[in-house]
Amino acid sequence: MLTREDLWSLEEYAVRRNDFRARVMDHKRHRHIAIGDHVRLLFEDKITIQYQIQEMLRVERIFEPDGIQEELDAYNPLIPNGSNLKATLMFEYTDVEQRKRMLTLLKGAEHKVWLKVAEHPQVFAIADEDLERENDEKTSSVHFLRFELSDADIHGLKSGEELMIGIDTHHVQPNFTLVDDAGRLALSEDLEARLFQ
Repeated sequence: MLTREDLWSLEEYAVRRNDFRARVMDHKRHRHIAIGDHVRLLFEDKITIQYQIQEMLRVERIFEPDGIQEELDAYNPLIPNGSNLKATLMFEYTDVEQRKRMLTLLKGAEHKVWLKVAEHPQVFAIADEDLERENDEKTSSVHFLRFELSDADIHGLKSGEELMIGIDTHHVQPNFTLVDDAGRLALSEDLEARLFQ
């Protein structure tokens, strides 16, 4: 959970922004997981969310305490709490017509995203707890996901067991990926070791 004390003022952020942005981009490298060519998940954590908040404050020129707290309240739920992983899911199609067609075909697919640690059962994402992001015709290109993990899942990730992430739709091919060691290690750091001791 981030608080106002974790954030820089607009003036201080202006000084720190380039260095912080470079650090965040490097940090995100192993937290981006692609499924096929058009589906990407960014697994969020305290650093990625701090960057989002600092950028929102900067763009909107928010400096009053109430405004800052509103941003904290909006973004804090996207930080994992030690027993789960949280991700921004993006359906990415550069061609406008293809994007319209695919978002129609992918309606409801955000509820079919899963992860699987070794031989443990699949864990399906809980999607869009903040608000509904699809309509009667199509899904949104961005969704927010939460994966609630069992103690066995957490122990497996912390112990180096393989991690697969997928989406149960034939409209995405391939529809799963094996996360590399660097990605698995980055995500395992979001989980609390105390849960499997």
